[in-house]
Amino acid sequence: MTIENVKAVLFDVFGTVVDWRSNVAREAGFFLNSHGIKLADPARFADAWRRRYSPSMEEVRSGRRPFTRLDVLHRENLMAILPDFGIDQAAISAAEIDDLNHVWHRLDPWPDVITGLVRLKSSHIIAPLSNGNVSLMIDMAKRAGLPWDAILGAEVAQAYKPTPEAYVRTADILGLRPEQICMVAAHNSDLAAARSCGFRTAFVPRPHEHGPGQTTDLVAEQDWDIVAPDFIALASALQNSLVI
Repeated sequence: MTIENVKAVLFDVFGTVVDWRSNVAREAGFFLNSHGIKLADPARFADAWRRRYSPSMEEVRSGRRPFTRLDVLHRENLMAILPDFGIDQAAISAAEIDDLNHVWHRLDPWPDVITGLVRLKSSHIIAPLSNGNVSLMIDMAKRAGLPWDAILGAEVAQAYKPTPEAYVRTADILGLRPEQICMVAAHNSDLAAARSCGFRTAFVPRPHEHGPGQTTDLVAEQDWDIVAPDFIALASALQNSLVI
C-alpha cells in the first residue's frame, strides 16, 4: 500500500534505526571483563538494562516524576542492575559509569539505514521521533552518519512515547498536520499510538532486535499504510507516493 501527501517521515530509533542490543552487549562485555566478571553473559546484561527502560519512563508519563531526560534514566537503570551482576556500585568511578552509559550514544545503524535515509532526505523531511534526548541523538547521528534534517522527540516535546503529546507536539513543531507525517517503527505499539494521533504509519520489522528467539514485532499487526522489509524499500514506497 502507498500513501500520498506525506511531507515528513519520522523514525523510532532504538531498534528501528539502530541495533541497540548488539552494541550494548559488546561494550558491556568489555566492562564486565575489566571488573573480573567473566562468566556473565553480556547480552543478558544488555537485556536487563533495557528491561528498565519503559518502567523508568512510565514514572514520567504518569506524572509521578517531572520530565527527565533519557540519559539520566539510563544511568539510574545502569546503577540499579550492577549488583545483579556482582558489581559493587561504590567500586566504580563516576567517569566509568558515564562512559558505559554513553554506549547509547554510540549505537550502529542496521545495514540498510543510511542508504534508505539518504534517498528519503532528497524528497522528505526526515527526523527521529525518539525517546532519546537531544545530545544522545546528535552524538549518534554524528558517529553513524545519520542525515537527519532535525532532532525531534521526547526532550523537545517534553513527553515520552507512546503518550499522545509526544506525537502531537512534534507535528506542531514541524508546522504540519498529523496526516502529513509518516511514523516509521519496528514496533507495532509505537505505530498504533502514532495512528491514534492521525499520523500515517510504516512498519519495518527488525526480527533480530532482541536477539535469537525474538517473538514480538515479527509481523505487522495492523494494516499499516506501508509495510516494508527495509529502509530502501520504504524509501521507494514513499517516493512512489509523491504527488507532483
